[in-house]
Amino acid sequence: MKLITQSGSVRWALASLSLSMLMPSLDTSIANAGLPTLAEAFDASFQQVQWIVLAYLLAITTLIVSVGRLGDIVGRRRLLLTGIGIFTLSSLACGVAPSLGWLVGARAVQGLGAAIMLALTVAFVGETVPKAQTGSAMGLLGTMSAIGTTLGPSLGGMLIAGLGWQAIFLLNVPLGILNIWLAYRYLPADARRAKARWVGFDKAGTLLLGLTLGAYALAMTIGHGDFGLLNIALLLTAVFGAGFFIVVEARVASPLIKLALFREPGLSASLAMSMLVSTVMMATLVVGPFYLSGALGLGTALVGLALSVGPLVAALTGMPAGRLVDRFGTRRMTLVGLVAMALGTGALSMMPAGLGILGYLAPIAVITASYALFQAANNTAIMTDIRPDQRGVIAGMLSLSRNLGLITGASVMGAVFAFASATANITTASPAAIANGMRITFAVAMVLIVLALVVALARRVSHCCTACSNELQ
Repeated sequence: MKLITQSGSVRWALASLSLSMLMPSLDTSIANAGLPTLAEAFDASFQQVQWIVLAYLLAITTLIVSVGRLGDIVGRRRLLLTGIGIFTLSSLACGVAPSLGWLVGARAVQGLGAAIMLALTVAFVGETVPKAQTGSAMGLLGTMSAIGTTLGPSLGGMLIAGLGWQAIFLLNVPLGILNIWLAYRYLPADARRAKARWVGFDKAGTLLLGLTLGAYALAMTIGHGDFGLLNIALLLTAVFGAGFFIVVEARVASPLIKLALFREPGLSASLAMSMLVSTVMMATLVVGPFYLSGALGLGTALVGLALSVGPLVAALTGMPAGRLVDRFGTRRMTLVGLVAMALGTGALSMMPAGLGILGYLAPIAVITASYALFQAANNTAIMTDIRPDQRGVIAGMLSLSRNLGLITGASVMGAVFAFASATANITTASPAAIANGMRITFAVAMVLIVLALVVALARRVSHCCTACSNELQ
């Protein structure tokens, strides 16, 4: 595929990729704001309406690697346009849903479109911008992802209050139409591919990976923090499924994921760090609303305003973070981002409630800005030097690591917060108990960031040793 060379075309191509990252990221969290309204509208229990969120997350998680590989085979622009179309039409179906079953089904189809968009957006960067500007492009996409995920609940609340629950889904229709036009007009056309390459698609591996990831995602999400026998059975199913998947991938002629890729310490380390950092970022979404309202006593309007600080910081720091990566390199900026995140989570783990809202928001701003820097550096490190025919599947694995981190964080960090607050019902906990829960949760988050930092340092040492060995030879 030809690289886009005209600066104007690059800007419009990045506009399309930005929309393709923002729309599915926004819909990851925007429906949460509507769950109480949807439960009332469809006369359903909270457990039933939770499937509006779960169906979307499960579809993305189980399909994202497979659709990335499919893009490598059939052509990325063709598949991305299909994905945007699926996402847009299913959003319309969600907005006119006459029943809860219809809405859950439409959300699952919407998740298929979202998986295609998330996987192929990052893969397209190598074909739309010069290599020297890859960090800036990754910073922009990281900003869109962070804004979408964190802005969802507050934007969803405003749309529901003003226009009804249908608006949170119908919002995607005009955005999707605009995005289809931008992608068709400005993204590079696919090279001609032989039909015989379809034979190389690993159907058995795709099915096994989907079932394995689906079992893990369900184990982490159902039960709402109560990890019972069903959760354990699903987790064991995921473990056995992963083992069986590895056996199958080692034997098939054209595997979905080439296991040799994991022997590359750089890729393995980057994926591990992405999952750890995403787990920590979910802690800010889980703990923040309870701490601001329960411990600091803020009203609903002020809580919403405080929660918007994170997206605002992400929007302001994403592009500068990308430029820093282009200037100083991926490894150095990865370390800087992780160290700053460790400092931010460490500050929250020792934060007395007496410091008020500023005492909470200042570390959150540090964490969010540092996350933007880490995302830009880590994504650039993964996507810069890989073969063009592997970009789709690697981008899918990168998005998968982030999504697994968010799912794990919602379950694990939520459970840590509830346990640390020492109360059966977090909504009735005392301000002191909630403040203590917040501190312990972010102490655990700091440990996870330190673990990611150890992985980054080990990768750096390994790279230096390899370089020295090559020089000696």
